[in-house]
Parts: sequence; structure tokens; C-alpha cells
Amino acid sequence: MILRRLNNLRPPTRSTTVAALVWLLCYIFAIPLSAANHRAVLVQAITTNDVAVQADLINSLANVPDPIIEQALTAWRQGSVYLYEPEDQPKVPFLLEAGTDATGKSRGIDLGTGEFIKDAAGQPLLFTAADLTAADTSSKLRRVIKTTLDLLALSNLNPNVRRDAASKLGQEQNADYLPHFRERLANEKFPEVRKALTEAIAITELLDEKADVRLGAVRALDQQRSIPGLDFLARLETEAKTKPQAFSLDLLNAIHQARIHIERHVSTSNFIETAFHGFSLSAVLLIAALGLAITFGLMGIINMAHGEMIMIGAYSAYLTQNLFIKMFGQGTRGFDFYFLAALPFSFLTAGLVGILLERGIIRHLYKRPLESLLATWGVSLVLQQTMRTIFGAANVQVYSPSWLTGNINAQDVVFAYNRLFVIAFAIAIVVFTWLLLTKTSLGLQVRALMQNRQMAACMGVRTDRVNMATFAFGSGLAGMAGACLSQIGNIGPSLGQSHIVDCFMVVVLGGVGNLQGTVSAALGIGVTDQVLQPHLGAVLGKITVLAAIILFLQWRPAGLFATRGRGLEG
Repeated sequence: MILRRLNNLRPPTRSTTVAALVWLLCYIFAIPLSAANHRAVLVQAITTNDVAVQADLINSLANVPDPIIEQALTAWRQGSVYLYEPEDQPKVPFLLEAGTDATGKSRGIDLGTGEFIKDAAGQPLLFTAADLTAADTSSKLRRVIKTTLDLLALSNLNPNVRRDAASKLGQEQNADYLPHFRERLANEKFPEVRKALTEAIAITELLDEKADVRLGAVRALDQQRSIPGLDFLARLETEAKTKPQAFSLDLLNAIHQARIHIERHVSTSNFIETAFHGFSLSAVLLIAALGLAITFGLMGIINMAHGEMIMIGAYSAYLTQNLFIKMFGQGTRGFDFYFLAALPFSFLTAGLVGILLERGIIRHLYKRPLESLLATWGVSLVLQQTMRTIFGAANVQVYSPSWLTGNINAQDVVFAYNRLFVIAFAIAIVVFTWLLLTKTSLGLQVRALMQNRQMAACMGVRTDRVNMATFAFGSGLAGMAGACLSQIGNIGPSLGQSHIVDCFMVVVLGGVGNLQGTVSAALGIGVTDQVLQPHLGAVLGKITVLAAIILFLQWRPAGLFATRGRGLEG
């Protein structure tokens, strides 16, 4: 069937073949020919002696997305472009190759062709920078080159570079940039870059002599809720007090309304971003406090070393990172997978330390809360000193993989990828813990021990093994919380101490051993703490949260959701 259809196809006509060849040749050579023409303009600008002509030629390169031209202009401005003068031939501007030979000489790269400068025999010529004379530049020419380099950034392949360049150039309020802004805006596809270009045009037009143009610029900034335009609007309001005759009533009202609207937008954006940071902190607290809530509710042990399990998890992520750097190198695709390996490794490491702690110390201190508090506090000091001895007292650096680097900007609110991941991971951990406690035999035994330990033992539950498994699970969760903290904070030997109090507040406020209460308390404490800190400061904010929790517990001592028991005392 396929062969029959192929045989039925008509052979291409001569005109079709010629047209296809012409199209192919145009496609292949269009970019190189265009680049060659632009570099010829650059060569002419460097070799001519007329400053006015040089300025015009350099300005014509402002919209040429050629990295060679950008590199050459940068070097020319810094005095690193040299001229080679062969006999009876035009001057050749060139750059020196980055590397040198044993004698300290380098090959020269012809800016017109991009090839090495060669002698009559076809061998590359070698030059020493100290023996060369740089191409002439004046202060005026250097300013023109700087302007062209700034405008070249508007054509960069990276949209983030284009966005930043538009914001930077717009704040200069240079009317000469307006044609470039408008030309770039007509071809731009990325929304963030289009917004930056629109803001740049409006900010620049604030200085226009025409009243209707200025009014339109103010309304454009108001419509976009432009944060960069806020300072410029404030300057206009100040100027209006000294030169009221230059401002119409409509323009003054528009400026005032735009400033109020943008300030409200800034306040709302800051509040949402602060609340988002609070959610990410709540997510870490939730992961760490889940294990503490279960072990505290199951064993009645006040484990002051639980914070050090967070620290162990963070250092486990650091060790995993270093291992992947040695195996694959930093910044490679293999390195990006280190955090996925760090999470289970942190769980296993902290869980193993938890088993050793439970088997060696805690199982001898059941029903003795004060002794267990002192013992685990001593263990926390030992673990901290151990980490100081191994890793040093200074904080260690944990890098984020590429897929956790960056952010989403929505209405001037920045949502960092690493914090979004922590929140999603905490949700997954809560679901997993709920399934473990409600759908497995281990969860059934844990809930039975929480309600009545003696009755559960009489029913055949092996309490020692359940205690060990639960303590290991709780410690492992704390270890994963430490791995998550390594992506959003500093990692040091005192990491656990800064979070253990918050974890206990979450457990007590939510209700001992209650999953729903732990989630609610973690969200409340984390978000409230982050919202209060900008207004009250870090210390006073925490004190306020602690005072509120104490007052709440006076009214409801069992916490938000009290766990019901089935003992005789219940």
C-alpha cells in the first residue's frame, strides 16, 4: 500500500526544485550574512576617525543580537581592542585570545571574520598586549558604547535579562530609548518582559512636555500597579508643590490616585508574600512536630533532643550534596538529583539515631518525665558538640538543585520554587502519616497504646517494638524536616535549638498525639510568627506568639483537639 502511494506521487517540477534550493540557501546563509554585515559596520566604526560617524555606526548596532558585537563593544570601551596594520591593506581591529603561550603571547582574533590573524605563510600571528596600541576612544564615544550595550540587553536571548534591562533603562528616563522600547515591545512575547517595557515607556513619558502624554503615562502606571513607578510619581507630587503651574488638575488627581493604588498593591503583595513564607515555615514545623506529637502522645517522653534530629537531617543533606559533587560535579544534571537522595538518607540517618537513643536511654525512663527531660537535654548537647567537632562551628553551605532554583512572580508576589516544594512535601507527609496511623496494623497499635497502654499490652501488642518503631519514625520525620530546612535557611550545630521550642508549642497547642491539631497549630504558629515579625521584630514577635498560646491554654488546657483515652481515668 505504501509503495503504491509512493509510486503515484508526481516527481517535483524543475521550478519547484529551484524554489526549494533557493529557500534552503537563504535559510542557511541568512544569519551568517546578516552577522557579517553587522560586524563590517563594527569594523568601520572602529577604524574611522570621525567621532560623529563612529557614534552613528555604534547606535545602528543597538538592536543586533550578536554576542560577538557585544563582546567587542565591551572590550573597545575598556581599551582592549587593538589595530593590526598590514602593508598596503586596511587596518584590522582585533581582540587578543584569552590564553597565552610560554612566552606570554596570544593570537589575535579578527573582528571582521572571527578568524585568527595570519601571516603570508598562513601561520597565526602572536601579539603581546604591552606592545600594542588600543583603538582610540573618547569620553563621548564611551558613553555611546555604554548606551548601545544597555540597549543590546533588550535583545538578549534570556527573557530575564531583557526584563531587567528594560527596568534599568526605563528608570533613566531617557527619551532617546523610547523608539527602542516600542520596537522591542512590538516583537516581545513574554508577559513579564512586555510589562517591564510598558513600565519603561510610561516612566520615560512622565517627563514629556505634552500634558496628555504625561497623563496617559500616569494612568498606564496606575493600571499596571507599577512598583518601579511609585518613586517617580512621588517625585512628581513633590515637584507639583514647587511648580503648580506645570500641572493640570486632572494630572494632579491622576498622580495622587495612582500613588494610593500602587501603595495599597505593595502592602497587599508584601502581606501575601510574608504569609507564603509563613506557610513554608509552617510546613517545616509540621514535618518536625508530627513525629514529636506521636512519640510524646505515645510514650509521654519530653524529648529535648528532637531538635538535634532536625540538625542531623540537615547535615545528612549536606553530606549527600558533597557526595554528588564528587561524583558528578556541581551544576551538572546528575548533581540536580542529590536532594531526591538526601530526603530518604536524612530519614534513615535520623531514624537510626532515634533508635539508638530510644534503646539506649529513653526506654529506661518511661513514666519519669523529669529524668527523661534532663537526659535528652544532655543528649542534645552531646550531639551538638559532635557536629561542631566534625563539621566545625560555622554554618555549612547547601546548594539548591536547579529545579528548586528560581521563582514564580504573580502580581509582584514572589513564590520561590524551594518553598513551594517544602509545602507540597509537607502535605504529602501528612497524608502518608494519616494513612500509616489509620490504615496499617502499626498505626492501629500506636493508637491503641495512646488510648490505654496496659489494655493494649494485655491484648498482645508488643509495646517495646511499637515504641521503638514509632520513635524511629518520629525521628526520621524530623530528619526530613532538616533536609527541607537546608533549602530555605542556614545549617549549623545550633539549628535544632532554634526550632525545638516551636515544635513543642505546636504539639501542646494542637493537642498531644492529634494529627489534625498538629496541622492546625503548625499553620497558625508559622504564619502568625512571620506576619508579626516585620512589625514587632523577630524576638518580640515570638514572645507575642508564646504569650497568646499560654493564654489560650489557660482557657483550653488540652489544646485545640484533645485526644480521648479509654483508661479508667478518662
